Amino acid sequence: MRTVTSPDRFGALVAAIEKTGYYPEVVAAGVRAAVAGEQVDAFLVHHEPTIDRDEVRRHITVVVLTDSRLILCHTDEHAPDDLLPEPYTSTSTEAVRLSSVRSVVVNRMVANPESFAGRGQPVPSEAVLTVGWGGLNRLDLEPAGCADPECEADHGYTGVLASDDFSLRVSSAADGQQAVDDLLVFAESLSARTHG
Repeated sequence: MRTVTSPDRFGALVAAIEKTGYYPEVVAAGVRAAVAGEQVDAFLVHHEPTIDRDEVRRHITVVVLTDSRLILCHTDEHAPDDLLPEPYTSTSTEAVRLSSVRSVVVNRMVANPESFAGRGQPVPSEAVLTVGWGGLNRLDLEPAGCADPECEADHGYTGVLASDDFSLRVSSAADGQQAVDDLLVFAESLSARTHG
């Protein structure tokens, strides 16, 4: 239980969504419904355009931390198709209890690390946040072997079971340094709230 009450950041979240210019009313409505009146403690907004053949498609990810949940909201735009004859957006949301979060992995990439020796805090130029809660597991298998290069026996398989339900990568080159800083601040807030 937290002893310090932080102000609700929902207004700042909506302002960040509006700043992207990507269907802000649609995105904010999806986020508002998923938050369901809970106080917003921290958030991350990432707008990511992608090229699909001859067209640019946009995608926005909004990640929200409340007192009890991690909320993920993805909105994509689509060209007309057989089901919908007009261009449309699709918004999916997922709410995960913080008690269900099993891992918060943060990977920081620092360019020219030697330049920070004795000069202060290294500034990551890229960061990846990966969160796992067991909703999606991946099994990577490979043939097992032994140290004997002459061995022809079948040693079966070895593998790794990974839980990476959500992953977001930002870089200063593509998204600006503020996006990297924002991801690291959000990751710190989430990590602090999911400790045993």
